[in-house]
Amino acid sequence: MTVLEVSRYRPGVDAEPVFQSYDVPDHDDWAVLDGLNYVKDAVDGTLSYRWSCRMGICGSCGMTVNGEPRLTCGTFLADYDGPIRVEPLRGFPVIRDLVVDIEPFLGKLSSVSPWLIRKGEDPASEFAQTPQQLEAYKQYSMCINCMLCYSACPVYVLEPDFLGPAAIALAQRYNLDSRDEGDRFDVLSTDEGVWGCTFVGECTSACPKHVDPAEAIQRYKLTAAVRSVLPWVRP
Repeated sequence: MTVLEVSRYRPGVDAEPVFQSYDVPDHDDWAVLDGLNYVKDAVDGTLSYRWSCRMGICGSCGMTVNGEPRLTCGTFLADYDGPIRVEPLRGFPVIRDLVVDIEPFLGKLSSVSPWLIRKGEDPASEFAQTPQQLEAYKQYSMCINCMLCYSACPVYVLEPDFLGPAAIALAQRYNLDSRDEGDRFDVLSTDEGVWGCTFVGECTSACPKHVDPAEAIQRYKLTAAVRSVLPWVRP
């Protein structure tokens, strides 16, 4: 049997989170999420957590596993020796047990206008792209909004107003899209935006989809710096 040490918190009942241990069967092909589902179905139906696709696509099952932000559907029981401690993602208010409040994160995403912005009337035909134009932003489009990068980011944990890795990477996805005509400079080039990043790089290490949000942030720092300086050096 494998022991899961799960963080439990019931608002209005518990003053602070406590850990509860559960024995789950040893199966080499079981992920941590399978263990949690076993607890929910066969041991303690009061356990609360989020999950949906179980295929590393929806991003909803992100939790802290033995101190690291991970997708529990892709983190296997066999990868660990001894008890496995499962906690909510760090840096977010806990609603109940392993469920965190994602509203602040969603607000940050919407603030960068994560959609194609076009000026003027709708076109009569599609905007075709070359493979090279697609490749310019494809990497940043792979983000599944799992929030692991936020939980890993030391800046966000200390400064909740920081726009954060995923939102900035998503903004870059559209900034680099040849079809987009939007301007996100006022949102990104602020102390809460790219200039708040200290380039620790933990966001990139935590990303399960290899988006590299740290690179996105540093690339826009260069863009913002050039844009800020140009008016002073142009004749």
